[in-house]
Parts: sequence; C-alpha cells; structure tokens
Amino acid sequence: MEELNTTQWAIMALAAGIVGLSKSGLPGLAILAIPLVAAVVPARMSTGFILPMLIAGDIIGVAYYRRHAEWRYLIRLFPWTVAGVVTGWLSLGHLNDTQIKPLIGGIVLIMLVLNIVRQRTTDLDSRIPHSLGFAAVIGLLAGFTTMVANAAGPIMIIYLLAMSLPPAAFLGTSAWFFLLVNLFKVPFSAQLGLITLSSLKFNALLFPCIALGAWGGVRFARLVPRRVFESLVQILAALGALNLLFG
Repeated sequence: MEELNTTQWAIMALAAGIVGLSKSGLPGLAILAIPLVAAVVPARMSTGFILPMLIAGDIIGVAYYRRHAEWRYLIRLFPWTVAGVVTGWLSLGHLNDTQIKPLIGGIVLIMLVLNIVRQRTTDLDSRIPHSLGFAAVIGLLAGFTTMVANAAGPIMIIYLLAMSLPPAAFLGTSAWFFLLVNLFKVPFSAQLGLITLSSLKFNALLFPCIALGAWGGVRFARLVPRRVFESLVQILAALGALNLLFG
C-alpha cells in the first residue's frame, strides 16, 4: 500500500466506486473494475484484491434488495455453480491471463447473441429459460468465470434477463447469488495465496468508495424505467465481454 502513488490510489478508488454502483444499480458494471485493479496490482493477484470488494458490495446490495430476491431461480443454479467454481479453481494452475480473458469474453458474446435470438423466437423464449439444461450451462459458466476472473456478471445478466425480472427483483436475486458464491470462493482464493491480511487491510480502506458507489446505484435504479434498465445491462455485458476479449 505504501508503494502506491496518487494516481494508483485514484484508480483503485474508482474501481471500488464502480463495484458499489454495479451491486446496487447497474449489474455487470463491476467487470469494468477488473482491468482497473489489474492496472495497479499484478493480474493474477488482482482477483484476490477485488474479491473482498465485491463481497462488500454484495452485502450492501443484499441489505437493500434482500426482500426482492427470486430464490426459485437461484436454487436451480447453485449446484452447477459450485461445480463451475471447483473447475475454475483447478484450472487456475494451468491457465494464464492471456488465455482466460479472451475465453470468457468470447463466451459472453456468444451468450448475448443467443439471448437476442431467444428473445426474437417465440418458441425458444418460452422453453429455453426454464429448462434444466439452460440453468446447468449458466451455472457452470458463472461458477467457472467468477473463480478464474471475477467475471460472471455478464453471464448472470443473460440468465436474469431470460427470467424477465423487474429491476428490483433482478438486483435482489443477483445480490444474493453473488454474495453466496463470492463467500464460497474465499477459501479457494486464500489457498491460492490471492487473499492475504495485507490485501484485506487495503480493501478496508476502499470501503467508503464502495458504499458511495452503492448509494449512487440505488438512486439510479429508482429512476430508470425497466426497458432502459434491461438495455443498459445488456450493453454493459457486451462492453465487459469486449474488454476481456480485446483488452
């Protein structure tokens, strides 16, 4: 921490604010914080630095939207998500950033295209979102991508949009999902040496920025109509995927 200059502190504060905004108003935006943290902290270690920031944002999101979660959509995901997290943990020893980022970016873009096709095809729109296969694919991808790069936001956006949830239910369901999954990831990240006492102290200093971003996110979510909200989160998912693919 002592080695960071003013610019680096500003970058980390911005990343923390983005995390807070994402968790309470603009889901998917947190993926844009990942390259900011990686610009200050070595790429592999950055996943451990950002995980407690995400958890702090998740706690705020759950505290505000806890009554709006749609648990029936989450229960179907969790077994597959756990399998995806374990797969990602095992893969981290064999994959590097150069391989991981374009892989995830490509997956997200493909999923976004499939989601558009699904929305425009009545038969698919009525069958696919509620099938066990769809939940299994989303759960595995979300677990894998969140473990290797904290980048499951766009995957969950696709799933929750397919469930046609209003903004409050969207945000509440997302908040509970990521809080539970990110807490589940902590022992794996600690075992890999990605979370340390020093990194947690650093995270604590950034909490006010996360809280400020979350406050802005709540106000934003109150004002934006549902159709605009859905369009924005799809755009953010696409931007996040492109950033991983070409960043």
